[in-house]
Amino acid sequence: MKKIRGNGGLELSNIVHGHWRLAEWNLSDRELLRLTQQIIDLGITTFDHADIYGNYSCETLFGNALALKKELRNQIQIVTKCGIKLISDKYPARKVKHYDYSYEHTTASVENSLRHLRTDRIDLLLLHRPSPFFNPEEVARAFSELHRSGKVLHFGVSNFSIAQFVMLAKHIDMPLVTNQVEISPFCLEHFENGNMEFFLKENINPMAWSPLAGGEIVAPKSEKGHRVHQILAEVAHELHVDGIDKIAYAWLLKHPAGILPIVGSQKLERTQAAAEALTIDMSLEQWFKIYIAAKGEELP
Repeated sequence: MKKIRGNGGLELSNIVHGHWRLAEWNLSDRELLRLTQQIIDLGITTFDHADIYGNYSCETLFGNALALKKELRNQIQIVTKCGIKLISDKYPARKVKHYDYSYEHTTASVENSLRHLRTDRIDLLLLHRPSPFFNPEEVARAFSELHRSGKVLHFGVSNFSIAQFVMLAKHIDMPLVTNQVEISPFCLEHFENGNMEFFLKENINPMAWSPLAGGEIVAPKSEKGHRVHQILAEVAHELHVDGIDKIAYAWLLKHPAGILPIVGSQKLERTQAAAEALTIDMSLEQWFKIYIAAKGEELP
């Protein structure tokens, strides 16, 4: 599988495996290791985490699996996130969910992630969500120390607007390499808010969370979902492809911004479908058929 070498020199696989629901998969360490090896064998080497996933448990589950075969660590890229403080039995003093991008919390969060993942470095750290209370100088101080110590190699953000991205970039002395946002043939927000043009301008490969719109594309419940599903099925028939999920991934992968879909499934066949989408030769007209179905109206 081709690697994406984006802003800052970080190499990631074209498809990312997401571990948001890892705790729900109920896999043993050995079973998770086996799944991880199978995913790597598909050419997918980038794994997406966050400190809060699974009520602060998913990083530990993955770290325990990796510890069974330590040489795998040098074959993969670990992405994780920080900044959200959940109400949790693990932090009983918290009274309200909130965001914290202070120097103290950011550096402490990374230390926790390193310990849970049983690794000496995070390949890519993302700020999980923009905050209405945000001091970029604090973030810059944390980023600088984490980078200098080798604990974090690259930095990015998640769910940031252009203005929020530019504001932070002005204060730090290394490039922000990605923005993880929701993109799918169902969700066109970032085609309409200027972010796609910004990604292209800055040579940023966005990561796409929920690329199948939480299942709405495959098993639609809304009128829009049925409309998009129908067109995806038509394009799948035209291209002789067995699966509209492959067409949805191919639609993302065709875009010149170099979108990296995040596949969050324990079922290997679903991850394999995403990998197979890399070989689909979708025409520009087919791409626009899907885009127009999502918009619900013809282009002007």
